[in-house]
Amino acid sequence: MQLAVIKKGVDWTIFQDGEMIEQGGSRSACIEAAEALAFEAEERGERVELVIQDYLGELKTRVSGRVR
Repeated sequence: MQLAVIKKGVDWTIFQDGEMIEQGGSRSACIEAAEALAFEAEERGERVELVIQDYLGELKTRVSGRVR
């Protein structure tokens, strides 16, 4: 599963496997929601890639608990 928190226009948005699942929250709220989804997926034994955009536009990736 891939989860991404990126800024789309003026809103922070959560994507799951390329599909938008939530839009319009604050960056911190979107990160919190994405991390909760990632935790649930990891508990089910799924491999998770979590991509988070910072305020400068750079992307940081964590794969099943590892940061790249």
